[in-house]
Amino acid sequence: MGKDEHASVGKPYAYSELPLKSEEGRQVAIIKVPFGLAGARGGAELGPDELITAGLRREIARLGLTVQREVRVDCTNMPASSTEKSRGKYLSEVRQVSERVCREVSNAVTGGAFPLVLGGDHSIAIGTLAGLSANYSKLGVIWFDAHADLNTEEHSLSGNVHGMGLAVAMGHSSFNFSQIPGAGSFIDPSKVVYIGLRDLDDYEKLQIRTLGIKSYTMHDIDRLGIEQVIKQALSIVGEGTDGIHISFDMDCLDPREAPGVGTPVPGGLNYREAHFALELLASTNRITSMELVEVNPLFDQNRHTARLGVELIASLLGKRIL
Repeated sequence: MGKDEHASVGKPYAYSELPLKSEEGRQVAIIKVPFGLAGARGGAELGPDELITAGLRREIARLGLTVQREVRVDCTNMPASSTEKSRGKYLSEVRQVSERVCREVSNAVTGGAFPLVLGGDHSIAIGTLAGLSANYSKLGVIWFDAHADLNTEEHSLSGNVHGMGLAVAMGHSSFNFSQIPGAGSFIDPSKVVYIGLRDLDDYEKLQIRTLGIKSYTMHDIDRLGIEQVIKQALSIVGEGTDGIHISFDMDCLDPREAPGVGTPVPGGLNYREAHFALELLASTNRITSMELVEVNPLFDQNRHTARLGVELIASLLGKRIL
């Protein structure tokens, strides 16, 4: 069914720094979105602060990058009573957060900064993609996740909107971009690539086939290797696009590496596969934004998942072993 300290985590390697896009003084906008109502279990709203505490600012500074701005999106995690009839839970709260995230992400892009969005559950991707699509006419998206997030209110078994983000972004939900002020056009499924899938609902499997979304399951990663997967993914999202976004759900990792997530699924990416994937992406100098979501401190062990999240962000921003 779908979305219905490991010994290696820490500082096992000595890294040298390579600034993002090899540009000194490159600016990053940290956008914290402490929202967890749309997830399966509470606690994801604590993720952004946990990533900061785990040393994110320090890692960014070590890379020679500048934090242009650091904003905290106003989020409610106490649902209001509502007469809205929908099978999607807390849709009014998700709409509010999506509007605010859209605005902050769009402002970061127009201000010349690299948007680094920290979740929160994965429903925050709705606002991220809305804000990016307002600035990029043809956006490519690489979606690291154990789940496809393609359910709709009608087909979701749980009603949790963190499992509907891409359906919304592609216009397949009754809640869509047209309801988000400042949003751009829908995301083109031909420019979306999944990496790490292993837990899908039947409806999501059908949608992936129907929409022709390129998907690399863990079976494909075992068969091809992560290097070949990333190269093929880049050939898809990089052709004819003017921006490439990385949406990284920490549950794409094996729970032995990242126990502190809301919906863990065995058999995910290991430590080096994840780092190598993001290192390869960074080396292209084409990645224009990233979000990292679903860090849940309530289920973590000695902040291992948050520390790993910081390390992975650093790899995407240009950190290398040598």
